Amino acid sequence: MILYRLHCPKDHEFESWFRDSAAYDAQRERGLVTCPVCGSPDVDKAIMAPALGRGARKDAVEVAEAPPPAAAPQPVALMSDKEQQVRAMLRAVREHVEANSDYVGDEFASLARRMHEGEEEKRAIRGEASPDEVRALIEDEIEVLPLPVLPDERN
Repeated sequence: MILYRLHCPKDHEFESWFRDSAAYDAQRERGLVTCPVCGSPDVDKAIMAPALGRGARKDAVEVAEAPPPAAAPQPVALMSDKEQQVRAMLRAVREHVEANSDYVGDEFASLARRMHEGEEEKRAIRGEASPDEVRALIEDEIEVLPLPVLPDERN
């Protein structure tokens, strides 16, 4: 992870973490890095000194703290409106399937096969299956569909 000090054309300064410099460049190109004060997507890296790890020394010089920013930092949107809409649709699909199907755990593949062969009454089910089990179901023309898994809302 890398912490960049950023600024916009109106001289608002703020900091943000990125996985690496390529992640910053990619997010900036997509318009995802915006000034939390004015919302400008025209954001550049500010000049900053590297933080070097050093052990504590008796004769270490005390460094003056930087003045507080002019405005309290606000969160920067990491997803565009379109990405948020797609995520909401995927969440709605998952919630619908969970509300209208029976959870069968790791018995999913065998139960789906028995329902396909007429040994069990057909109903909507969901559960877990290994990649090999899914491949075998698909080869036998038994319809299966993975549910979208979304990161936790707080991430």
